[in-house]
Amino acid sequence: MDVTPTAVRQSSPAEDEIFAALASPVRREVLRLLRERGPQSVQELASCFSMARPSFSEHLRVLREAGLVSERRDGRRRLYRLEPVPLVRVRDWLDPYERFWRDRLSALRHLLDDTETTETETTDETGAGGRPHDSGSGPRTDQDEERP
Repeated sequence: MDVTPTAVRQSSPAEDEIFAALASPVRREVLRLLRERGPQSVQELASCFSMARPSFSEHLRVLREAGLVSERRDGRRRLYRLEPVPLVRVRDWLDPYERFWRDRLSALRHLLDDTETTETETTDETGAGGRPHDSGSGPRTDQDEERP
C-alpha cells in the first residue's frame, strides 16, 4: 500500500544523495572541518576521528558522490575540499520552513507584547496585586493604625 501523498514534490536523485550524505554526524563534521580549516588530506581529516581508515574512506566517498566535497591529487596525497554549491539545494529546501517558523515566532512575539501591554495597563489602573491605589501619602506604619 502506497502512503505517499499525491501532492508530494519529487526530489531529484542528486538532492536525495545530498540529504543522505548530511544524515551522518561524521560526514557533517567532515564538512565543518573543511569549512573551517580549508582543504585537507585524508590523513589530516581521518586523524580527527576514531574509526578504521576504510570506514572513514567510505564517508568521504559518500560526500564526494553527493558533490559536497571534491578530491584533488597532490603527489601521493589526496586533498579534499568543501564544495558549497550543493548546499544551496539544502538552503532552498529549508527556506520555506525558516519563513514558516519566523512568521510563527513573530506572531507569538506580538501576542506576548499585547498581553504584556494589557497586564501593564491593568496594573497601572489597579496597582500591584489588582487592588485600587491607596491615595495616602506613603506606606502605613503601626502608629497610623487607629486606636480603640
